[in-house]
Amino acid sequence: MAAPVEPPLADPSPAARRPATVPWVAMYHSVGDCSDDPYRITVTPDRLEHQLTWLRRRGLRGVSVAELLDARARGEGRDLVGLTFDDGYTDFLTGALPLLRRFRCNATLFVLPGRLGGDNAWDPLGPRKPLLDADGIRRAAGEGVEIGSHGLTHVDLTRADDALLAAEVTGSRARLAELTGAPVDGFCYPYGTVDARAVEAVRRAGYRYACAIDPGPLTGPHALPRAHVGQQDTAWRLHLKLRLHRWRRRPVEGV
Repeated sequence: MAAPVEPPLADPSPAARRPATVPWVAMYHSVGDCSDDPYRITVTPDRLEHQLTWLRRRGLRGVSVAELLDARARGEGRDLVGLTFDDGYTDFLTGALPLLRRFRCNATLFVLPGRLGGDNAWDPLGPRKPLLDADGIRRAAGEGVEIGSHGLTHVDLTRADDALLAAEVTGSRARLAELTGAPVDGFCYPYGTVDARAVEAVRRAGYRYACAIDPGPLTGPHALPRAHVGQQDTAWRLHLKLRLHRWRRRPVEGV
């Protein structure tokens, strides 16, 4: 007797296909010498290589935040994590980009169009780290890296008056669009500090999303949480950070 034919499974709804938590987004800064690193913003190329190896061995791939959100909107993206690099240091091109290409990953680079070719003057301690100039940012964009705004000059937006807030949020987006010739969809809050006023300013400026660090009840498309990744993050620590994220972060409308 022939076995009964099983009915086809119903196509799951977008809600059913949706991953259980908000996306996991890793926060990097500089890739280079970390011998003098008081703010723990630097990983060596060797450490980044090991971290990307860990991702790929787990069946995960690092992508830009825009690509990650696009996949999530389609009910996909379980095998994707976001990779972000804040501040736009020149060592992104020499230390990070070659490894990203080798591992077939991508990233979002948050830059400061008000400090082109400058350095991290906002950090009172540690070495001066050079920032990308206009040509360097265009080179990264030409390699397919998503360029986002980190504000104009790296100020705490929660302490900015209305004029400064507008310049840092709206002004930086306009300058980057002119520099790259492409729309700028992503914003990153300097220092990770965020409040409802800053979130609203970013939303009204036309950004599709924004990254913070741990925005708490403000978590949403314009205040995405991220996990800091540093030189001390071995495979075991990354495993714990990913597990903690999946346990702590609950679904949020629009993410």
